[in-house]
Amino acid sequence: MALRLLEMVIPHDATASVGDLPSVNKVIERWDDQLNDKQSLVRMLVNAVDSEALLDDLENRFSDVNGFRLILLNVEATIPRPSVTVSETTDPATKSPERISREEIYHDVAQGANVTHVFLAQVVIATVVAAVGLLRNDNVVIIGAMVIAPLLGPNMSLCLATTLGDLKLAISSLKANVTGLAVAFVVSLIVGFLFVIDPSIESIKARTQVSGGDILLALASGTAGVLAFTSGAPAALIGVMVAVALLPPFVVFGLLVASGEFDAAKGALLLVATNVICVNLAGVLTFVAQGLRPRTWWEAERAKNSTRIAIATWCALLAILALLIYGAR
Repeated sequence: MALRLLEMVIPHDATASVGDLPSVNKVIERWDDQLNDKQSLVRMLVNAVDSEALLDDLENRFSDVNGFRLILLNVEATIPRPSVTVSETTDPATKSPERISREEIYHDVAQGANVTHVFLAQVVIATVVAAVGLLRNDNVVIIGAMVIAPLLGPNMSLCLATTLGDLKLAISSLKANVTGLAVAFVVSLIVGFLFVIDPSIESIKARTQVSGGDILLALASGTAGVLAFTSGAPAALIGVMVAVALLPPFVVFGLLVASGEFDAAKGALLLVATNVICVNLAGVLTFVAQGLRPRTWWEAERAKNSTRIAIATWCALLAILALLIYGAR
């Protein structure tokens, strides 16, 4: 199991109370150092799955203390190996979730909601690569666009914002999503105007029709994306699953609109809408199943309401789309 090192700066007279915290029994090793006349540095080695409970206890106890600072570091290896690797508990209420801490997840996921020059460049590059792959009917090139995965971040951050009831993050995520899709649409339009688009190309035609398999694929993509984030997997590995459901069909939509194939473009847009709904629905459900919730009870209550509304909304939209899909047959 992965390890984490917690470094905390607190006043000298507060170090003794660290041992009274409920989750301190999950600490593998602890070291205290004196920084100056007033402050001490407390280091604690813990399992990654135990870090969230300890972080919450430390923040609850010392957040109002002057000079308090808490830093969480990833531990690649330690020698000698710790003799205790897993916290044993039989009480489900106190058992650590099988994931990295909320703070780590938030730090990794929330960055995807930022509209930066790098993000915009990634969207442009991924769209061009995907368009070329679609026109050449080359799945290897299309997968290359998925690895870039520019739309991964905004969708995962929207799922996280919904689960935590974080309105500010939700707004940033929606802005990033809209911006990314708008840029991808414009770029795919330009490519569509520059090249002759053949709607009968297999890679394009396959993304103008929606089936039950596409719904299952998008649900699996959203689940895989969240599970990878909560386990600390590299973003490139996460992106392929999510991008397979989002970017290529939206590029197909832009290419077909540029070529005047509006009927086929409607099918591609319907696939995009289905995929966005399924990815976000599966993402929120997976975050909830992983036990991700805010630290304080009042934030948790707000998050619970937000999650219920989001799940109900996504399910309603999915039901409407399913009726449209199967009703058109």
